[in-house]
Amino acid sequence: MPGTTDIAPRAGYPAQLLAVSGRALAQLVRTPSHSRRAAAARKLARHSLWLSAVGAALIVVLMVAFDRTEILLMPARGTPSLWSIRILTDFGKDEYVLSVLGAALVGVALVAAGLHGTRRALLLGFGTRLQFLFLSVALSVFAGEVLKYIIGRGRPFVGGTADPFNFVPFEGTGAHASLPSGHAITAFALAFAVSALWPRLRVFMFTYAIVILLTRLVLLAHHPSDVTAGALLGMVGAMAVRYWFAARRLAFAIRADGTIVPLPGADSGRLKRVARGASAP
Repeated sequence: MPGTTDIAPRAGYPAQLLAVSGRALAQLVRTPSHSRRAAAARKLARHSLWLSAVGAALIVVLMVAFDRTEILLMPARGTPSLWSIRILTDFGKDEYVLSVLGAALVGVALVAAGLHGTRRALLLGFGTRLQFLFLSVALSVFAGEVLKYIIGRGRPFVGGTADPFNFVPFEGTGAHASLPSGHAITAFALAFAVSALWPRLRVFMFTYAIVILLTRLVLLAHHPSDVTAGALLGMVGAMAVRYWFAARRLAFAIRADGTIVPLPGADSGRLKRVARGASAP
């Protein structure tokens, strides 16, 4: 969300809320202005192509050599003792993750509309980071849904046999929506996005993503190649959204070599000191 504070302080709350919401959307589509965005774009292209090439090769290897073996080793679908795994896997469900992030965004807008000055700026800076998290997951999941429909890969044992090559393109049902895994997309997009903003959380977030990935295998919801494809798509999608934000000077800065780094957030000690100084009498 926008970090500016030039919304008229005497305006009523509805007008303030409308202005905050409008600027939150407008900042996302404004013309990119960062002078180093070309270097960042080249770096994004290189990394995306490298990840995609390595990931595609790994997916093919898994599909040919490992998918069938792995699903035959898993417990039968619906095994009662897996109830805890079924609860755990929901933490990677895109509807739940996006609902939480969306509710947080609405909450930030509602509160920020009643604030002024430094407090509003700090809260809206956090709102911009929430926008990045939400869009990283939402756009990656959307791309995944399109691919699911086009590819039409059957889930494990759909059709009665352990056939990793059960494809019915454009079939459009849940039974043939195995590749890529939506939970893996969500978990890895979220893990990458959070780690991009707060690098100290990297180990925790990617541990969470790997756990979600494993639950999909244990529950026979996906083949190993499905979750690998989902993890790849989630990370590449979040990388693209990070570039979009950095090119508009939102939440990220771009170094001379094209590396994208997070800007200090509301939890930064330096930013808090500046805020306290700015609000001192």
